Amino acid sequence: MTLLSERSALVYAIRVAELRLERRLADRLSRTRFAGRQAPERLPVVVTRHGSLLRRRLGSTDPALQEAKIANLRLAVGSIDGLVIAPGETFSFWRRVGPPSARRGYRDGLVLRRGRPATGTGGGLCQLANLLHWMALHTPLEVVERHHHGFDPFPDDRRALPFGTGASVFYNYVDLRLHNPTDQPFQLEAWLADWELRGAVRASRPLPLGYHVFEVGHHFEGAPEGIVRCNEVWRRRVDRVTGRVVGEELLIRNRSRVGYPVDPAHVFTPADEPAPAAGRPRRPFERTEGDLA
Repeated sequence: MTLLSERSALVYAIRVAELRLERRLADRLSRTRFAGRQAPERLPVVVTRHGSLLRRRLGSTDPALQEAKIANLRLAVGSIDGLVIAPGETFSFWRRVGPPSARRGYRDGLVLRRGRPATGTGGGLCQLANLLHWMALHTPLEVVERHHHGFDPFPDDRRALPFGTGASVFYNYVDLRLHNPTDQPFQLEAWLADWELRGAVRASRPLPLGYHVFEVGHHFEGAPEGIVRCNEVWRRRVDRVTGRVVGEELLIRNRSRVGYPVDPAHVFTPADEPAPAAGRPRRPFERTEGDLA
């Protein structure tokens, strides 16, 4: 069934305005302490770091949209780099980045709207949210709000992370929020290099645990709505001194409609055979400092 907001641009705009107002009121009434201090000095311990390619093949989309994305990212990283999340504070992507408006210098880039690729002012900022979310999964920071598209629009091109670990953002009510439940501060870093968007999370002292994120049971599946892409994303916690695994947890269960052709030989049909075993070889996706050299 098509929603009225999907048929009428005016109704859609009114609904977006309502949701943005609701988020502002909710934040004003809540007792959440939001991180807001950016420090030029860096905390001494690098907990994790990662980089993601700025330019990738995205179907038949105009390459100029990727250049606009890079310009948008260049504006946004300045509000993130050096941010300290003190004990008990919460990081909010949109409270740091602010509205991605043309008046503030943001350009039209690629966005996903109602399950389809489109253009929109500030397009491409999801890449920064993806980076921050992935790094947070390798720290004790708690992901208290995270959204993901239920639609996979493009085939993989040099993917380095498990499918479905991204974070969708749309000002201001589709947010990425990270809470610091520990007794020490964490600091976010973000910057653009020649070919990559790069980031790191720093702390004031070494952590007792290491975190390894991996996927299980990745497959394509036939469904009434079309082909869907499925997997599970897990996290393993390891004692840094002994190397002993102290726990594993399911983080994300993905099931996203696919928007590109898939070889029928690679599509699993539930009626024909059992689903891929959860115990299939697990693939870690941990990048180290050397990967970014």
